[in-house]
Amino acid sequence: MNERKKHVKALEPRTLILSLIVSVLSAIICMQIISRIGITPNTSIIGAIVAMTLARIPLSFLKDFRSLDRQNLVQTMTSGAGFAAANCGLLSVGIMYVFGTPKLILPMLIGSGLATLIGMHFVYKVYDSDLYPAAGAWPPGVATAQALIAGDEGGKKARRLLEGVLAGVVGRHFGLPMAGIGIVFIANIFAMSALGVGLVIRGYSGTLFGFDLGKTYIPHGVMIGAGIVSLVQALAIIFRRGSSSRNNSDGPLPTVSHEKVKQTIFFHTFLFGLGAVVLALLSGIWAEMSVGKLILWIVWTTFSAIVAPILVGLSAMHSGWFPGFAISVIFLSLGLFMGFPGAPLALLAGYVASTGPCFADMGYDLKTGWIIRGEGKDLEYELDGRRQQAIAEIVGGFVSVVTVFFLMKMHFRLDMLPPVSRVFAATVQAGANPDILRQLLMWSVVGAIIQAIGGAKRAIGILFATGLLIKSPLYGIGVLAAVICRLIWGTKWMEMREAGLIAGDGIYGFISAVVRSFM
Repeated sequence: MNERKKHVKALEPRTLILSLIVSVLSAIICMQIISRIGITPNTSIIGAIVAMTLARIPLSFLKDFRSLDRQNLVQTMTSGAGFAAANCGLLSVGIMYVFGTPKLILPMLIGSGLATLIGMHFVYKVYDSDLYPAAGAWPPGVATAQALIAGDEGGKKARRLLEGVLAGVVGRHFGLPMAGIGIVFIANIFAMSALGVGLVIRGYSGTLFGFDLGKTYIPHGVMIGAGIVSLVQALAIIFRRGSSSRNNSDGPLPTVSHEKVKQTIFFHTFLFGLGAVVLALLSGIWAEMSVGKLILWIVWTTFSAIVAPILVGLSAMHSGWFPGFAISVIFLSLGLFMGFPGAPLALLAGYVASTGPCFADMGYDLKTGWIIRGEGKDLEYELDGRRQQAIAEIVGGFVSVVTVFFLMKMHFRLDMLPPVSRVFAATVQAGANPDILRQLLMWSVVGAIIQAIGGAKRAIGILFATGLLIKSPLYGIGVLAAVICRLIWGTKWMEMREAGLIAGDGIYGFISAVVRSFM
């Protein structure tokens, strides 16, 4: 009998040390990029490129990095550290700095770190359930896996990948949305169509309606309605009886049962609640509110913190896009009408904003690992590999918190903060506006209807709202054009090339962002 294949360990000294070095660099660079450019590039594909490069350096102690499993672990930690440092840590402390409460910066960093780590553990525990199946789209994860495999095997796959990479780089240079085009050939076509329509409507709303949708709360209202229905649909999946109702023709059964998902959600709701209590105690905001208001703040923060990553994860799985910041603004806006003081609202915004981004990022990384490990055919090996990836991602989360702690004062001095931090702070300072509430309630009906019509597996309401929240009409046109091409010619001719488009777009975007951020 053959001995069971063992997966590489994330804490193995060589793997860990090299991963830590690259992760710190990733965190520093991503903090720089989000401060200067306002977005963070696809860190998963960049981590893969770094891992593949290490494997090809002719040094004896790097020869073991030819292993795809080891490359996947390096890529996972690198991606987790960079994404968390920029989108969670720096963004959250930036809110408190802009808001003018320097004493709350350290408590916010601790709260953000807790939310980030809990979010990472959450996605690990629900990944490959009926709610978040490993066989789901997770487009950036597919692209990263195909890049690693092509780099390892060479031949026709590598040529097709390289063709896509070159097209992605050239297209991105001329401002074309090459990653979006590539994602269409991997993701749910209904979800991508809804995203494209939303992007086009938002981008040309001035011409179509005579006003800019971005200056209203209509997109947020649509997301609230779609989010509520999506949440109900998700709960219906989770709480229906039986371990799984999927037909065998739909692929392998999930490794995480409904019962396990329910337990996981309850447990992580408790963890997010505990984190909210810790944040309230460390920050001293408990002294600013009555007991009743403090309890309401903890309950609302906990509810927001568990719902935000669920919605972000669904969007990320179906389309490769996730409206993490927009969803956080929604919970913040609703919190305004509950009468919370400014500082507690700012802390809520930073805490909730830290729950979703790494849920999406780790979902992509787990998809990459699932593919290179054989798509779950060896169950023990898959579960062990998934566990090692979770360890790598969580270590990356700790790296991000430490990196932000040491570099945040430099960012404050240089006024290098994520633009979204200023948006959150300005929203809190603006206060409650009855007209905003009316818009949110009115348009939530539209979002609810669209999401209900599309169903849980298509997520068209969530993705349509995501498009409305983002101003990028060219991206919308590119997505819809790719949808038409897919309907006419199918996906086979784009196999490997679609991953190359995503990779090429990511590489060019990363390099140009680094250059621009240091100019």
